[in-house]
Amino acid sequence: MTAVLVRSAMLLALAWIAGFVWFVLSLPEPAADNIRTEGIVVLTGGPGRIARGVDLLRAGKAERLLISGVDASVRPIELAIELNVPADVFDCCIDLGKEAADTRGNGEEIAAWVKQHEYKSVRLVTSQFHIKRATAEARARIGSGVRLVPDAVPARLSARLLALEYSKFLFRRLLLLMGEA
Repeated sequence: MTAVLVRSAMLLALAWIAGFVWFVLSLPEPAADNIRTEGIVVLTGGPGRIARGVDLLRAGKAERLLISGVDASVRPIELAIELNVPADVFDCCIDLGKEAADTRGNGEEIAAWVKQHEYKSVRLVTSQFHIKRATAEARARIGSGVRLVPDAVPARLSARLLALEYSKFLFRRLLLLMGEA
């Protein structure tokens, strides 16, 4: 019995290590700038994400931008000033999602926004270590009828950060496979 448990634990550890290597080696790059979608969604939480989304919007790569996971105390005018974006651009084209507190909540916020605007294509902008889990959460909620373009923002990476994100990714994928949205 003990030998079976040890072997099982070793196989599980080897599977985790092999998956981790795949996860690290397949970290995505930013999506091509020539791709146009109806909407852009940026997940807050890391440097360069919001700037990337705003730059894409300014370049005409989408009609609207959702910044998901914005703190409830943030006012659009404050963010407009910080990002050097005219207030009228915020009024017409940038939405602040203030409901999401985590990646799962981002997925729900994205799905509601996509449905509200009846979009069939959305670019998802977040850090490269986070893009796989964010894409899985969004895909689980928006369904397969919407083209989702992952757009990874390069980030400072550490083994600890990657191991933690890979573990979260595995856990959420398992729950999503079991039907737990």
